[in-house]
Amino acid sequence: MAATRELRAQLTDPAPVMEAAAAFIGVRPRSIEETRRRLLKLGYPAPLVDYVVVRLIEMGYLDDELFSRQWIESRDRAHPRGEFALRRELGLKGVDRAVIDAALAERSEAAADDDAERAGALALLERRRASLERESDPRKRRQKAYAVLARHGFSPEACSEVAQAFVARS
Repeated sequence: MAATRELRAQLTDPAPVMEAAAAFIGVRPRSIEETRRRLLKLGYPAPLVDYVVVRLIEMGYLDDELFSRQWIESRDRAHPRGEFALRRELGLKGVDRAVIDAALAERSEAAADDDAERAGALALLERRRASLERESDPRKRRQKAYAVLARHGFSPEACSEVAQAFVARS
């Protein structure tokens, strides 16, 4: 592995770097910084990595705005998260704060009931309905629902309101 990194560090042709980047972003959408970090970790020279990243942006293969929207949509569909958790996840992927803010604002505007966070929280509790309903005491069930939502990054207000509504409907 060290020998491979040394060989990569001596490269002057961007083609192998482009191939590595294509393989990385071919699996799923990636952020610009995520791609840059991966290529540098593999041992490619920084100037070649920068060149390849710029080319991928120009070609439309790397786009943090699109990546953020897709990430949020994917999370809302498969693993609902609150705004706090989504901000953290996208931040860890190297997405700029302004891009994250815009994507989350778009998410809120797109929500039919004007509250994407509460809709996501309710969807998460619906998925966990069977395990939550095993608790016969409504107070404890509400506490468990609140805890599930809090662990998934929902705001305290959303946790409280949605957990209360969920228990009231059960």
